[in-house]
Amino acid sequence: MAIVCSDKVSRSWPGVRVRETGRLPLPLPLPLPLPLRKDGPRWSTVAAERSVLGVVHNITSATRLLDLLAVFEGDERIQVFFTRTGSSELDGGTEEFLTSHGMARISWQDALSQPFDLAVATSRGGELHSIPFPLIGAPHGAGYNKVLSREPGAGAFGLTSEWLVHEGRVVPAAIVLSHDEQLRRLADGCPEAVPRAVVAGDPCFDQLRAGLSFRAAYRRALGLLPGQRLVVVSSTWGRDSVLGTPGADVLRRALAELPADEFRVLTAVHPNAWYGHGAWQIRHWLAPLTESGMLLPAPESETWKAALCAADFLIGDHGSLTMYGTALGIPCVLGAFNDSAVAPGSPMDRLGRLLPRLSRAVPLLPQLLHAARNQPDDPALDVLRQSVSSAPGESARRLRRLFYTWLKLPEPAHPAATRAIPVPAPGPAAPRLPHLPATLVTATTTDDPGGGVTVRVRRFPASAQRAQSRHLADAHLAADPDDPDPRWPRSADVLLVPAERGLLPDEVSRSSLARRFPGCGLVAVEESGHGCTALFGDGTRLRASWAARPAWASFAVAASAAYAWVRSGPVPPRPGTRARLTVRAGGHPEAGLVELTVR
Repeated sequence: MAIVCSDKVSRSWPGVRVRETGRLPLPLPLPLPLPLRKDGPRWSTVAAERSVLGVVHNITSATRLLDLLAVFEGDERIQVFFTRTGSSELDGGTEEFLTSHGMARISWQDALSQPFDLAVATSRGGELHSIPFPLIGAPHGAGYNKVLSREPGAGAFGLTSEWLVHEGRVVPAAIVLSHDEQLRRLADGCPEAVPRAVVAGDPCFDQLRAGLSFRAAYRRALGLLPGQRLVVVSSTWGRDSVLGTPGADVLRRALAELPADEFRVLTAVHPNAWYGHGAWQIRHWLAPLTESGMLLPAPESETWKAALCAADFLIGDHGSLTMYGTALGIPCVLGAFNDSAVAPGSPMDRLGRLLPRLSRAVPLLPQLLHAARNQPDDPALDVLRQSVSSAPGESARRLRRLFYTWLKLPEPAHPAATRAIPVPAPGPAAPRLPHLPATLVTATTTDDPGGGVTVRVRRFPASAQRAQSRHLADAHLAADPDDPDPRWPRSADVLLVPAERGLLPDEVSRSSLARRFPGCGLVAVEESGHGCTALFGDGTRLRASWAARPAWASFAVAASAAYAWVRSGPVPPRPGTRARLTVRAGGHPEAGLVELTVR
């Protein structure tokens, strides 16, 4: 089954492969859902009064479509069906998405022959002009910010005649705008469509604003420890995105330069990139980073929304997630930005001019901290934040009124409300490795006024580093002796033996570790309570136990603190020596106490 692709659509989608017949393939025919069959009334459980068609272009449009259709929740008078236009070259995973959500599907050809009361589309792609019943069109991102046309000087995708008019007729019965400023651009790009425009706000942005109240719950679900800061890295699709920009290396830098005990990094990848290359391939490419602690949620989930509500910093590009994060007030640095893909005069165009671009010559953390100091009170950014929605908090009410007016039904008696962002559930994650990841550790000791010692420890994933740099000056390497990558244990200053390995200190001291790794400074064997026994080459033993153990504490941190304490002393410690260390994980606000006993 196929649809004819109009000259305008085929001409306006770069990279679309159109056969000589001018047709694009569609999914195989689908059986009609039960309520649409002729004998449906005999077998259906609920007799809906109205039927709505959700028009799906790809996963990106499908997820936004669900945001809009949330206004029908609980109303048994309305039955929603879904169809795919077959117009996207980036629709991988769409069928699986519809199936996993239990969405009643209907083929495009059957959809055009059914007497639906209303259609809702969140993309302009496909033969929407063929729909014979009222169509409401809405954006699938943070407004209308992109250029998608081969015509030079074209306006914003979705606000010009190229996308709204077919053979002299404005196709959508209603055009949803999120902000009043879009009326001006619509008047420039398609003046005949202005009477059909409805400023209804942005349901996604309303969710995000409401979700800020649940920030603590989202942070716990994402695995953040108290005091840790979350950096969200957002990548849209295409060669000029964060993920696609050659040599930008943004994701690796975030893992390499931010101390692992103080920061977590979450990367939100656009569905077009995720499914265009395949989820397995994206995970495979990024496996070294996820193994180093990076979070990588599937894009069809709502985890990215929860992550924005939980975020402390954002590294973005010209995708909608960057606009949403900026509107929420998250300090942001642009890791990439394709100015040519952005509609001139749009809010995204202004965002690209206002936000700083990530510098390769300056360490990442100072750039994030600079954004955090300067952006909250920036008046130009404050104006930009207001451009996402001119009806904040009102989208559910306005959209419901619009939809029910076209359905010619009275609205439900209960007030329209914004749906809460679900708390992220554990999803597919990087497999837990049986060995500890190698880390480069900076550990500095200072004498306290009262006679004690403070050790400040910062740990960085070794596999994410490219070369020794300023943030790794005087770092020591901590590694698992059984790491299958031989470069780490061979070069390690500290070898870490986890308790699950089942080895006691005496067994380790009699083992061949010393002979296998003669350059090692100490071997740390984990004990209960996240402490350890440190074994030195001369037979000296040092027991390090946490007297006060914060959430970030581990036997690996205790081992590095002990190693730094021994190295800082003028002479090796003697048996019977006792010491008490105040241990801090970099700038983490909560300190721990480690008691040392030399045997």
